[in-house]
Amino acid sequence: MKLPVIKHLTQFIEENDEDFLIETIDVLESMTEISSLKDEELDVIGELISNMYGALEVHKLVKNGTDKKEALNSFMKRVLGSIDK
Repeated sequence: MKLPVIKHLTQFIEENDEDFLIETIDVLESMTEISSLKDEELDVIGELISNMYGALEVHKLVKNGTDKKEALNSFMKRVLGSIDK
């Protein structure tokens, strides 16, 4: 996951609607079922999906009253914490 990408997607959600990301995730998840995709292509799609899910999580925190910067930092700490385990 990349923080600049998540920040950008969070901004996109604020300016538009989270439904755009949810529908995009659905399309990308469906594309992972294409048998002719190479591993590298699947990795890219997976990275996009995880960044979008991350942005949705940050957006949810912000909607619940958390400051945007704090929401981003707390989310990334959670992600890094789960990687360390």
